[in-house]
Amino acid sequence: MKNKKFLLLGFVSTAFVVSTFFSSTLFANPTVQEAKKLSRLQALEKFQRVLYEVEQNNVDKITVGELVDKALKGMLSNLDAHSNYLDEKELKQLTIETKGEFGGLGITVGIKDGALTVIAPIEGTPADKAGLKSGDIILKIENKSTLDMSIDEAVSLMRGKINTPINITVVRKGKAMPFKVHIVRGNIKIQSVYTKRIGKDIEYIRVTSFNQKVVEDVTKAINKSKKTTKGIILDLRNNPGGLLNQAIGLVNIFVSDGNIVSQKGRYKEYDSYYDATKDTTLTKVPLVVLINGGSASASEIVSGSLQDHKRAVLVGEKSFGKGSVQSIMPITKTEAIKLTIARYYLPSGRTIQAVGVTPDITVLPGEIKTQKNNFSIKEADLKKHLEKELEKVDGKKVAKKAKKEDKKDIITPQMMDKDIQLKEGVNILKALIITKGQN
Repeated sequence: MKNKKFLLLGFVSTAFVVSTFFSSTLFANPTVQEAKKLSRLQALEKFQRVLYEVEQNNVDKITVGELVDKALKGMLSNLDAHSNYLDEKELKQLTIETKGEFGGLGITVGIKDGALTVIAPIEGTPADKAGLKSGDIILKIENKSTLDMSIDEAVSLMRGKINTPINITVVRKGKAMPFKVHIVRGNIKIQSVYTKRIGKDIEYIRVTSFNQKVVEDVTKAINKSKKTTKGIILDLRNNPGGLLNQAIGLVNIFVSDGNIVSQKGRYKEYDSYYDATKDTTLTKVPLVVLINGGSASASEIVSGSLQDHKRAVLVGEKSFGKGSVQSIMPITKTEAIKLTIARYYLPSGRTIQAVGVTPDITVLPGEIKTQKNNFSIKEADLKKHLEKELEKVDGKKVAKKAKKEDKKDIITPQMMDKDIQLKEGVNILKALIITKGQN
C-alpha cells in the first residue's frame, strides 16, 4: 500500500511538473497570432505611457487632443513623402485645389533626396514668371526652414490670398549661394494644352498638367489638323501630373491595344489594370515625346507607357520618379488622412517610383549657337539688291506677299535654336516621317 501511495504521489507530482512545464512553455512561446496581439498591446501601452508623461510633465501645457494630432502628423509623414494627416484647414485647401482654381504660386513640389524640391513651375503662373525652375531646392519659405517639413505643410505656407507677397529662399545647381525669390501670389487657373505648328506637317502639342480637359483638348487639336499632320511632338516637360484617367486617355489616343498602366497595392482590392481600346485611338503618325526632371506622375505614365509600346521616341532628360497612388480616407467629418496605398507599374512591369523614366535619347537643355557667314553671296541677297535698283527707277516699293499664317501658332527655326531638346526632337521626328514614307 505504501508503495502504491508513493507511486500515486509520484505520478501526481510528475503530472504537476509536466503541466507546469507546458504552461510555462506556452506562455513563453505563444503562437504567432498571440505574439502579434501581445506586441500590439505592448506598443499601444508604450504610446499611452509617452502620451501621459508628455501631458503631465511638458514645460508648456498641452492637451491630449493636440498631442494626438501631432503624433498622427509625425506618423503619416514618416511613412513616405506623400502621406499625411489632414486637419480641417488642410482638408479644405485640398478640396479647393482639386477644383483647379486657387490662390498661390503655381508650382508643384516634392521631396527628393530629403529636400523640398520644385518638380515644375506651371506655365504662365507667378512662380514661372519669377523664374523658378525644375530642380530648385526650396530652403526657406519666408523665414521658416523647410528641413523636415512635409509637402502639405509647405504647400499650406505658400498658398494664400491673391496679390499677397511671399519670399522663398532657393538653392539652385550652378549657383554658389542660396538666393531669395520674391513672388506675388496669383489666382491659379491652369490651361493644360497648347498647340502650335512646326513647318507644314508637324503638330506640336504641349501638355502642362493633367486636368479634366486634357484628352478632350488634345483630341480636338489632332482632329483639326489630321489631314496635314505627318508627325507629332508631345511636350511633357515640367508637367507635374494630375488625373490618372486623363493620362490613360492620352495614351489611348496613340495606342489601340495592350496594357497602359497598372497599380498594385498590399491588398488585391487596390489592384487595377487599365488597357487600351481601339475606339479612342486617333492617329498612327510618328510620335516624339519630350520629358525632363520636371515630368512627374501622370506624365511619367504617359511617356513610359508609350515607350514600352514602342509607339514613341523619348527625348530629353530622366523624369522625376513619382509613381505612387494616394487615397484620401476620412477619419472624422472634418479630418482625413492621405495615404499611399499602391504603386504604378508600366506595361513592361517596371515601376516609376524613385526610378523615373529614362529617355531613349538624352539631350540636355540649352541653346544652339549659330554663326552667320557674312561673306557668302546668295540669290536672295541679289534679289534684294535688284529690288532697291527698281525703286530708284520706278519710285515704288516692290510689294511683298503677306503671310497668312499667325506667328503665335508657329514655332520658327529661330525659336527651336533656343531650345535644343525641341530641335533634336523635331530632327528625330523628321527622320521617322521619312522612314515611314519609305516603308
